[in-house]
Amino acid sequence: MEKLIFLDYETLRILWWALLGILLIGFTIMDGFDLGVAAILTLVAKKDIERRLVLETIEPVWEGNQVWLILGAGAIFAAWPLLYAVAFSGFYIAMFLVLASLILRPVALGFRNKMENPIWRTAWDWALVVSGVVPPFVFGVAFGNLFEGVPFKLDPSMRIDYQGSFVDLLNPFGIITGCLALAMMVMHGAVYLCIKTDGGVHSRASQIAGLVGVLVILLFAGGGLYIAYGISGYVITGGTDPAGPSNPLLKTVGELREGWLANFAGREWEYHKQVFMGDYLGHGWELFLPVAGFIGALAAPQLARYGRGSLGIVASSLSIAGIIGTAGIALFPFLMPSSLDPNSSLTVWDASSSRLTLFIMLIAVVLFLPAIILYTGWVFRVLRGRITLQQIADHDASGY
Repeated sequence: MEKLIFLDYETLRILWWALLGILLIGFTIMDGFDLGVAAILTLVAKKDIERRLVLETIEPVWEGNQVWLILGAGAIFAAWPLLYAVAFSGFYIAMFLVLASLILRPVALGFRNKMENPIWRTAWDWALVVSGVVPPFVFGVAFGNLFEGVPFKLDPSMRIDYQGSFVDLLNPFGIITGCLALAMMVMHGAVYLCIKTDGGVHSRASQIAGLVGVLVILLFAGGGLYIAYGISGYVITGGTDPAGPSNPLLKTVGELREGWLANFAGREWEYHKQVFMGDYLGHGWELFLPVAGFIGALAAPQLARYGRGSLGIVASSLSIAGIIGTAGIALFPFLMPSSLDPNSSLTVWDASSSRLTLFIMLIAVVLFLPAIILYTGWVFRVLRGRITLQQIADHDASGY
């Protein structure tokens, strides 16, 4: 069977690292505007009919958009089993909060319109706000802690010893990245509302997009400065083999000031051999990612404000892709560094499934991912256009 696999182990690992990033970006873009809309529901919509209007913009698509979350979790489980094991055990409370808030969303959408009582509907509106705020913030906090290092270690039999707590995740950098993730999704959701609504909701969404766009830029810049000057990075100092067995304990890892900037430096550090993305694609291209993050966040609100909402969504998506891509390149080849025992850190080269598993899964992705993208595009084409307050009033007995 191995003879049928025409891609070497190293290439398959790189491809699955890239696919993991694509799925993460896909989830943030596709489900991000749903979460962003829910997070600002009570800010953009003051009257009940306006809130029903806002909810109608996401009702037909939110459930389908969560496919990207399922795909991402499935990819981690199948392609990076060690990463899945550490993340879903060590971040158990964080994952529970995310799942509880995601479950709250369909419950709130389903029960909100069962009664006309203002207190009843307001309570469910705030439940929707919670369901929009908690997931991006917690995801951002968890992602930021990868740069700090996660307090776990592996024994010789690959058993995991996690010694952290949920409170430990709420360190200064984790809070910065949590706020950045939330701001990205709020900006994305506000720009989406500029496309789908009119009147007062459109005006308020435009104002929020402008304010939050500036916040995204400030938090992204602040996070970059913190990485450069506030924390040390992790670097592989020996023992790694890109085509070797999946055993994290075969390598050695050290800490280095400004180590997370190595993949943007275009050179090797003096005392270690770090595998750079430049070995595959050359150097210089990675600088496009932070630039895209800044320019997209600057342009998206302005495009939406001046009636170019479709381009605004593209710019907002570009910003999200640039920010997440910047973080991914900075971490490479690490998936989850360990602060407790750096040698136990999980990397692209030593935390993957077998070569055969990665190859079979790659074939499945090549077959099914384009179908998902095409179907999603068709759905949004069918649902294109604005939803007006008059339409909501004309269908008073239905909807949210």
